[in-house]
Amino acid sequence: MSHPSQFTLLRTRRFLPFFITQLLGAFNDNIFKQSLILAILYKLTIDGDRSIWVNLCALLFILPFFLFSALAGQFGEKFNKDALIRAIKVGEIVIMAVGATGFLFNHLELMLLALFAMGTHSALFGPVKYSIMPQALHDDELVGGNGLVEMGTFLAILAGTIGAGIMMSSTHYAPIVAAAIVGVAVLGYLASRRIPRAAASTPGLRLNWNIFSESWATLRLGLGQTPAVSRSIVGNSWFWFVGAIYLTQIPAYAKEWLYGDETVVTLILTVFSVGIALGSMLCEKLSGRKVEIGLVPFGSFGLTVFSLLLWWHSGGFPQNVQANDWLAVLGYGQAWWVLFDILGLGVFGGFYIVPLYALIQSRTAENERARVIAANNILNALFMVVSAIVSILLLSVAKLSIPELFLVVSLLNIAVNTYIFKIVPEFTMRFMIWLLSHSMYRVEHRNLERIPDEGAALLVCNHVSFVDALLIGGAVRRPIRFVMYYKIYRLPVLNFIFRTAGAIPIAGRNEDIQIYEKAFVRIAQYLKEGELVCIFPEGKLTADGEMNDFRGGVTRILEETPVPVIPMALQGLWGSFFSRDPNKGFFHRIWSRVVLVAGEPVTVEAATPAQLQERVGVLRGAVR
Repeated sequence: MSHPSQFTLLRTRRFLPFFITQLLGAFNDNIFKQSLILAILYKLTIDGDRSIWVNLCALLFILPFFLFSALAGQFGEKFNKDALIRAIKVGEIVIMAVGATGFLFNHLELMLLALFAMGTHSALFGPVKYSIMPQALHDDELVGGNGLVEMGTFLAILAGTIGAGIMMSSTHYAPIVAAAIVGVAVLGYLASRRIPRAAASTPGLRLNWNIFSESWATLRLGLGQTPAVSRSIVGNSWFWFVGAIYLTQIPAYAKEWLYGDETVVTLILTVFSVGIALGSMLCEKLSGRKVEIGLVPFGSFGLTVFSLLLWWHSGGFPQNVQANDWLAVLGYGQAWWVLFDILGLGVFGGFYIVPLYALIQSRTAENERARVIAANNILNALFMVVSAIVSILLLSVAKLSIPELFLVVSLLNIAVNTYIFKIVPEFTMRFMIWLLSHSMYRVEHRNLERIPDEGAALLVCNHVSFVDALLIGGAVRRPIRFVMYYKIYRLPVLNFIFRTAGAIPIAGRNEDIQIYEKAFVRIAQYLKEGELVCIFPEGKLTADGEMNDFRGGVTRILEETPVPVIPMALQGLWGSFFSRDPNKGFFHRIWSRVVLVAGEPVTVEAATPAQLQERVGVLRGAVR
């Protein structure tokens, strides 16, 4: 079943005005911030070390995330999100007017005040930005929507950085910058007026104006979510830790290791931003329009590999008398490897960050979502401050080179994510499912919308291979509790996945009565809790590709817990490596098309073994 591209969201009113609003906000942030930094470095008359003022700018922008994120989370719950966004955008116009005045009169204090206020604007906008998307988008649009937002944000950051450089190169930079920042702010407000109504999730929420106690409470709320959500928040913040180190060191790296000028810095930032945008865009395709956290370990692995490669490819670059511009740098083959590594960091960074945002949004209660996002922002700010401290210690105290700093970061990335994936096995489980379904098979889904989004149901399917459960589990959005032969359940490696997924081992009645009876107790328990349970009524793998007779276990299950039955069928698995085909081989039918199809729900009364076998047979058709 084909689905429209995520880019079709850009033709909808429920997404486009919001997308333009957030894009213009990120664009304006970076125009102003970068223009101010360049003014401090090259234009303004300042006493003392200019680098101190540059670092002060970074501090002033990030400080509001500590101070006001908790308030922002409360605002995002209490007020209509569309009205809140418009109010924030009006504030941006006022802030930019102050900043414009600072530029026109070379008034540094006014510029710094505006910078702090813009940090406040970003802190207030973040929670409502990510909490409005689940309200505006369908479940199968959430990954694509997040991908578009991340793409737009990073490209806007890049455009703002480049635009600031162009404007500040003019002798009349002050009126140009002043007009630009106010103009973009006005455009952002006009775009926000088209955002459809997005109701408040908790209008009766009582605001706590104590920013310190509320910040602590917000952090506890975020980190007190389910392990998958709370560790996603930590994993998200870790990405900002890693990203802050890379982005902070890029100017010095370009100067000291590529012997390049400012254009080389822009080139590297462009390549990194394009990588992030590309990775974000690919997430929807690779995830099958689901919130697929299996991409997170994949992204983490890529970040580590390309970080190691960047360290390996650094050094030995020929030094000229004059600094190389970007064209001169591209004349060296080694530079292409460096840029390839940076592109890889961006692409796999997109794979890493987009599913995490989507998971946090989808698995957080609506009346807590904005505050959980606020908790994530507080933690992001904290990790970015820690990254600055770590960089100073490793570069100044430990006397490491910048490539050696990248090496340390790659090793830390291995350690941190190993810990996260260990305490939340779901990440690793989903990765193995994703890897299987994307490396050995092309899995097509048909009519899976017939599986209910909520409530208990019994899924019945033909049994062709050892990985049937993995393919079904990777295709269906909801968690599924599989009933499987205990010897398959105990297979090495696969056992980890089955245990993590809550699979139910079963044996023949005459083989092990204890395992047999215990399985039915667990099945009844899962169904009473409103879960999906999947059984393979044949009781064993097919030995010839044809379906075996369905056994009577399904009748006992429905007698104990009457629930709707969804017949399903797998097509195209016979002959694959994991089947019992005597003519199979590892490369036989690799990357073959496998189809998973669901039928119409069957009532309890009609769900006899014979009837279900007939329906599954029809769904499977002639394709074994």
